[in-house]
Amino acid sequence: MSDPQDFTIQVQSEDPKKKEKPESNNAKAEGLSKLTKDGKEAKDGDAEELSEEDQQLKDQLEMLVERLKEPNTDLYGPALETLRTLIRTSTSSMTSVPKPLKFLRPHYPALQALYETWPPSENKSLFADILSVLAMTYSDTQPRGTLRYRLLSAAQRPSDSPLADPGTWGHEYIRHLAAELGEEYSLREQEDLEAPSKSAKAKPEDEDETKVKLPGTTDDLRDLAKTCAKFLLRHNAEPDAVDLLEEMEIIKEITTLVDENTYARVCQYMIRCVNFLPPPDDFLFLRTAHSIYVQHHKFPEALSLAIRLGDPVLIREDFNAPANPLMKRQLAFFIARAQIPVEWLHAPSADDEETEEEFESDLQDCLYNTKLSGVFRDFGKELGVEEAKSLEDVYKSHLENTRPGISANVDSARGNLAGTFVNAFVNAGFGNDKLMVMAEEGNSWIYKNKDHGMMSAAASLGLSLLWDTDVGLSHIDKYTYSAEEHIKAGALFATGMINTGVRTEADFALNLLSEYTENKSVPLKTSAFMGLALAYAGSHREDVLPLLLPHVADDTISMEISSLAALALGFVFVGSKHGDVSETILQTLMDKFERGDKSLDEKWAKFMALGLGLLYLGLQDASDATIETLKAIDHPISKTAQILVEACSFAGTGNVLRIQAMLHHCDEHVNAATAKKDDKDDKKDEAKRDDSFQAFAVLAISLIAMGEDIGAEMSLRQFNHLMHYGDPIIRKAVPLAIGLVSASNPQLPILDTLSKYSHDNDLQVAINAIFAMGLVGAGTNNARLAQMLRQLAGYYQKEPDSLFMVRIAQGLVHMGKGTIGLNPFFLDRSVMSRPAVAGLLAVLTAFMDTKAFVLDKYHWMLYLLTPAMYPRFLITLSENLENKPVTVRVGQAIDVVGQAGKPRTISGFQTHQSPVRLGTSERAELATDEFIPFSHVLEGFVILQKNPGWEKEDKMEL
Repeated sequence: MSDPQDFTIQVQSEDPKKKEKPESNNAKAEGLSKLTKDGKEAKDGDAEELSEEDQQLKDQLEMLVERLKEPNTDLYGPALETLRTLIRTSTSSMTSVPKPLKFLRPHYPALQALYETWPPSENKSLFADILSVLAMTYSDTQPRGTLRYRLLSAAQRPSDSPLADPGTWGHEYIRHLAAELGEEYSLREQEDLEAPSKSAKAKPEDEDETKVKLPGTTDDLRDLAKTCAKFLLRHNAEPDAVDLLEEMEIIKEITTLVDENTYARVCQYMIRCVNFLPPPDDFLFLRTAHSIYVQHHKFPEALSLAIRLGDPVLIREDFNAPANPLMKRQLAFFIARAQIPVEWLHAPSADDEETEEEFESDLQDCLYNTKLSGVFRDFGKELGVEEAKSLEDVYKSHLENTRPGISANVDSARGNLAGTFVNAFVNAGFGNDKLMVMAEEGNSWIYKNKDHGMMSAAASLGLSLLWDTDVGLSHIDKYTYSAEEHIKAGALFATGMINTGVRTEADFALNLLSEYTENKSVPLKTSAFMGLALAYAGSHREDVLPLLLPHVADDTISMEISSLAALALGFVFVGSKHGDVSETILQTLMDKFERGDKSLDEKWAKFMALGLGLLYLGLQDASDATIETLKAIDHPISKTAQILVEACSFAGTGNVLRIQAMLHHCDEHVNAATAKKDDKDDKKDEAKRDDSFQAFAVLAISLIAMGEDIGAEMSLRQFNHLMHYGDPIIRKAVPLAIGLVSASNPQLPILDTLSKYSHDNDLQVAINAIFAMGLVGAGTNNARLAQMLRQLAGYYQKEPDSLFMVRIAQGLVHMGKGTIGLNPFFLDRSVMSRPAVAGLLAVLTAFMDTKAFVLDKYHWMLYLLTPAMYPRFLITLSENLENKPVTVRVGQAIDVVGQAGKPRTISGFQTHQSPVRLGTSERAELATDEFIPFSHVLEGFVILQKNPGWEKEDKMEL
């Protein structure tokens, strides 16, 4: 007999002596995969013989097949049952083709013909089941045969029959069936799409074999898919179950199929899939996983997904769901970290007084981040870094490779200005820096700066006293009475900075800054705007709206004031798609364009576009109408605005199609230039074209890709190409994009790349690369990066602008003495902080034209990084919210989604006593079973509860 195979694994005979005789050479036409006669001759020309057991099985199977062909119908039932038993007992292992399938394969066509002659009966249903299993061996020539006979079998059997469960045929059969279900569903969908345009002349015989019509409706397919998914979930194949239901477009049904043993792995896999799904499937997966978590009372996991979705209703429901007050406090820490508007937590129909009572005391402290400053300073003491750092501690000038005979002018205004920023960044949050806070004469350092330098110096107080709303305001207050306009403006800015990420009942920032929004002085007015932007970033506070919105639409004021008002509104209402704000900004742009207003050509216009984009941050398709409206404005700023709005909408999603669209924008100018290469006049016109939109397209690539590891890695390769072949405007943006995609995550290849760019011939590229080095190493104290920057300080000692930027980068690397990071992702890098992204984007937009902003008199824009600044710590708290040191393991995070068993989630770990400092790519886990954490991720503030079972186990061991 023949030796047919249709499995990927080569059939191995148990007895090495047994040989098998080949059938005919036309086997390929039958879809058989067997050895040819020539191949057999190589084995001494002998035919392969079967062992005694195999021969006996083969004879038995052939006898049963013959029984089915006999006219006596009484023999059919026992014969089919025996066949079923023989096949089922052999399919337990799939290391080779099961013997019964191997021996029955040549009879398959005859059995198919025989099946068609039988009248409907329960025996015919069982016959169809057996044919369904045999069809696995014929899948190459008769596609979807397994599914076809499964559906035929189901149509003829009662639902309570034991045959109703396809799982009785084994795991391999279910996998095969699942694959064919997906294929059939796709074909039916395709047919439905093609149906209207299909020609009536098409003949059935012309149809492709793969499009053979199977019995059953789409609902039958989905019911069968659910049955298969149940089996897969029971047998540790959760990813297969999710994939099958997604293919059948019924992923929501998985909520009814999971149990307490499978839900965690299912949700982990679904969440990891989100980055690879197109809208709206990505949101559907998140909502489904959220439903499963709520179903199993996993409130921290559910709330983290609700924050990702940005859905106020879900956030409110999740926050109010747990009855345990400790769990509620843990959720409050999540809300405070994400800077979610506290107003979202009030049920619209609830009595206001009750709601206020609910937020009393500890819960309100958690929600308002009240204790952040005190805890952070205690954390600094724990690490031994509470002492203020001087500028020389950061610069380490004695290690710089300075050229002999050249003395740097240390007391220059530019050097002092750099010192202001470095001092502020390095001592951020500790409130004890020696230049400003602790200086005997508080004004001495301020007066070592000139004009706008004074503003930045006064504002630096806000960074030194970050989050400390109690003590900080008293330090800053004296400067608000200064006769010097710039010092007063800096104090207003500092007031907003102190309140970043924390909230007070008194609302000092709003009360103090609101009166200056109508001031005639431009520095005071803009400082009040940006102070409000920082203090209320992400709060969606409606009472800020009347203070800022009129300035956006006012024709009588400069583009600077108008744009900064729009940017401030973007910060406050980030990700809210606020109708009034977006309409006002769009209308202002339209009016200025229709009037032919030259202010649209100004450098400030891009900030108005950014303010519009921030309103749609993370909202995906919600911005479509706005982008279409922008297309009606025939001005270069329109294209910049379209790119910014689209990039913000898909920030952190890893959407490949959007990244490709942005790459096309980068290619646009190059193509136009090459097409018009010969014509000199056209060349001149080409040079006049505004190509600044391309720089934002580069930034957009990194903004979209940064939330997903593979996409981020791929984007780095694209940046490499853009750096080699792009125009100057593109090359200038590439280092900034690299900085954004790996903020506070210094990896060696990225450091080496940026180090190379920092020596570029184009000074703009070099300056941006130096700043990007600061972004990448922000708050990491990375020794290699610090050494690179010291070398650059020596290299650029005669270039004041570049040296200034080296100093800024040094300040960023040592930010918060290595305790504060800028990465906008938290909760194990799964949730994006929208205010943090807004802050990073605002600063990078300023660096698109470094000479006009940061290196001119608008260096205060560096402080817009404040919303992205947050301590990189793990603080474990007792049930009374007091510090509770426990043993924790900290190591590099490993992706274990879809892996079998319970693999380790961290590698190369070290054991520490909490509180501990965490890197961007690090993960922590408790090293003891004595406590149970309320949070699913050990990061930030984590409340611990004593494990009730731990002491008992301990006693048993004793």
